[in-house]
Amino acid sequence: QVQLVESGGGLVQAGDSLRLSCVASGRTVSSYRIGWFRQAPGKERVFVGTISGNGITINLADSVKGRFTISRDSANNMVYLQMNSLKPEDTAVYHCAASPRWAMFSYLPNDYPYWGQGTQVTVSS
Repeated sequence: QVQLVESGGGLVQAGDSLRLSCVASGRTVSSYRIGWFRQAPGKERVFVGTISGNGITINLADSVKGRFTISRDSANNMVYLQMNSLKPEDTAVYHCAASPRWAMFSYLPNDYPYWGQGTQVTVSS
């Protein structure tokens, strides 16, 4: 079983950048598809992006394409979410999540059994 911990959130201004980190322990990230999700106050948790277990395929939500990207450092069991050109509507708690079905793309939170506690990102206008 994998444990996930996110870090890197904070308060920034519109147009700024942040890099979120997700460190995995217990199992290697190569054994999982890692997804990033976000949840704004009073709203449902939504898909941001995902990287396949082999690190080859990255899928991003339309709302963040061209601004966000996902990368992985397998040696350190880390996955990153690089967020550029941040907007106030990006404000949310960001979670990383893991699915053992690493080859199967999914944007559904229920397909990811393992979750981190989340990190707050606040973007001021």
